[in-house]
Amino acid sequence: MKIGCTAYSYRKPIVEGRMKLEDFIRICGGYRLDGVELTGYYFESIDRDYLRRIKRLCLDYGLDIYGTATRSDFCKHSRDDRMKELEHVKRWVEVAYFLGAPTLRVFAGRIPEGYSFDEALNWVVESLKICGSYGEEYGVVIAMENHGGITSTVEQVSRILDSVDSEWVRLTLDLGNYKVDPYREIAESIKYAVNIHAKCHKPTPTRVDESIDYPRIIPLLREHGYNGYLSIEYEGATPAEEAVPIVIEGLRKLLGRVE
Repeated sequence: MKIGCTAYSYRKPIVEGRMKLEDFIRICGGYRLDGVELTGYYFESIDRDYLRRIKRLCLDYGLDIYGTATRSDFCKHSRDDRMKELEHVKRWVEVAYFLGAPTLRVFAGRIPEGYSFDEALNWVVESLKICGSYGEEYGVVIAMENHGGITSTVEQVSRILDSVDSEWVRLTLDLGNYKVDPYREIAESIKYAVNIHAKCHKPTPTRVDESIDYPRIIPLLREHGYNGYLSIEYEGATPAEEAVPIVIEGLRKLLGRVE
């Protein structure tokens, strides 16, 4: 397994103007990570000149761009609104393709009040099928995240992905987002995963996180044949500049990697 980091982990300094996406890339290069997940919220532009600079900078630091990410909501009851969401996702498929990223993380959304799961399921499945077909044209996998709402449980995630039935629509498996029976749900989700968010709130160099049992999860991932990225998604109170290196150290220890 490889170790990367989401730009979202550094959202506070980026949003506050103390850091740019380019600085995040340089930091990850300094940590000697394998790659980066470039969260779309922090791009200054999607103009080709800007994207070229980002892509070239990642090469300079030996970093794969293994994914990018955008906001989306396919649970909007208006089909016109869902089509607008699809057009937005399509633009980001093209960005991912230009950057050489094989995955684009998206969200399915939350069921609006007054509507049933089955109604929203139909909207999400239709939308993801369209996204998947577009992603296939560009060689970009649409990687829906288990992010609450209509994707709160593995049963919901499985029903969505099995209904879409496309190798171009898979899962960004967030290890911290299942709340009902997390370790069972993680195990049952691995078969869909093309990217894994290594969620962390309180970092520790031996366990990675105080509340998520990474010493239990890493062997589980290996057992189920996962060999992709562990994409650090730090969401704690300690500044990312202090916390993320601890998470990296913990993951490297558990993976048996010495830098």
